[in-house]
Amino acid sequence: MKKLITDELIENKMEELGLLHAGEMDSDDMLKCLKDEYDFEITHNLTSYDNAQIHFYSETTADDYEVFVATENNTFPSIMEDVYYYESDWFTKLGDYMKDGCTIYMDEYAIDEGPFTYAVEEVYEELYDMKQTEIINELKDEGYEY
Repeated sequence: MKKLITDELIENKMEELGLLHAGEMDSDDMLKCLKDEYDFEITHNLTSYDNAQIHFYSETTADDYEVFVATENNTFPSIMEDVYYYESDWFTKLGDYMKDGCTIYMDEYAIDEGPFTYAVEEVYEELYDMKQTEIINELKDEGYEY
C-alpha cells in the first residue's frame, strides 16, 4: 500500500513543530517562533545598545522631518545606506539579522508599527516554507509519495 503525502499530513507535521499558516497566527506568536528558531534578541534597553549588532531608531532632521535609521554603526551611520525616508522601507534589513541570531536594538514604539509587523510576517513565511520543504523531503525519505 502506498503511503501518500497529503496536505493534511503536512499540516499536522507543521503543527507538531508549532508552526501554523501566517494567517492563523498573530505577529507576537510569529515573533516567538522566529526567536525560538533563530535565537535572536530584540532589546529596547539602552544599556544593551552598544552590544547590539544592528540598531533601528528614528531621528528628526534639522527641518523637523522624521527619518528612520537601521545601522550597524551606531556612532557613524551612513546616510546613503542606513537612513530611510519612508518607514515602510525601514525594516528591509531586519530579516537577515534575525536569521543570523543577532542582538537587535529597536526603539520600543517601533514594534507596534505596521512595517515591523510586515517584516516579521515575511520572515515567518520564509521559515514556514523552509520547514514545509524539510517535512516533505523527510516524508519522501520515509517512502511517502504524492
